[in-house]
Amino acid sequence: MLEAKFAMSTTSEVAPEPVRKRSLYRGDPGMWSWVLHRITGVSIFFFLFVHVLDTAMIRVDPNKYSEIIETYKNPIIGLMEIGLVACVFFHAFNGVRIILIDFWSKGPKYQRPMLWTILGVFVIAFGAMAVRLLMIMIDHL
Repeated sequence: MLEAKFAMSTTSEVAPEPVRKRSLYRGDPGMWSWVLHRITGVSIFFFLFVHVLDTAMIRVDPNKYSEIIETYKNPIIGLMEIGLVACVFFHAFNGVRIILIDFWSKGPKYQRPMLWTILGVFVIAFGAMAVRLLMIMIDHL
């Protein structure tokens, strides 16, 4: 029979409790900008996908295409179009900010002021466009 040459210790070692770290996410406006950039990009992609599909219907069945276009003429779709404009404006302005951060040597230093600047420009541009789109939508009711 095999016997152990070393006696087993009666005390067992316990691993120390892991140090709980906070998440890397700190709620910084730059991180929200990153999240919104991704969300708006996916939204724009979805719109373009649907747009290509419904436009392709004209070659398949022009009458079906006309029916599809008629379903778009309601206030809910009008509000979705306003949301699409918001997505396009934010994505475009934030994209310019990202390009400046990446390719301008002082970009990282000024990334936060640039974020607040593009948000200001976004609010002004989107506000003007939303008013115009709402006026058009109300005229067509």
